[in-house]
Amino acid sequence: MTESGNPQDELSLPKATVQKILSEVLPSDYSFTKEAREALIECCIEFLMIVSTESNDIADRELKKTISTDHVLKAVENLGFNDYLPLLEKCLTDFKENTRIKERKNNKFQNSGMSEEELLKKQEELFRLSRNRLQQQNVKEE
Repeated sequence: MTESGNPQDELSLPKATVQKILSEVLPSDYSFTKEAREALIECCIEFLMIVSTESNDIADRELKKTISTDHVLKAVENLGFNDYLPLLEKCLTDFKENTRIKERKNNKFQNSGMSEEELLKKQEELFRLSRNRLQQQNVKEE
């Protein structure tokens, strides 16, 4: 906790991330003052707290101890932000797809039946073969 004893004083969002988002969405000839960025961060934190509280209330009513994405989407709807639901659902679908692709890539190596040491040896062998081919091409060109 901070000196004030208020745990909310410790809540923040990464300034660099917020600045990056602002740079991406604003026209290049616009700028954002430090004070405006800080105000935006405070608003975002407050919004996250409101949505989190509503999500928690929904989970509690369903006797759930874990807040799910369905709880968050229902909270957004309950709070009157229905216009955001299609975008949020698309983001959620994209996130799940990206996660599935990453897991599939990770499983490819895990399911290869080879140890990490064997995979490294195989990689070194492939590098050696590639180097040899490159050297042979260089000799032919001379």
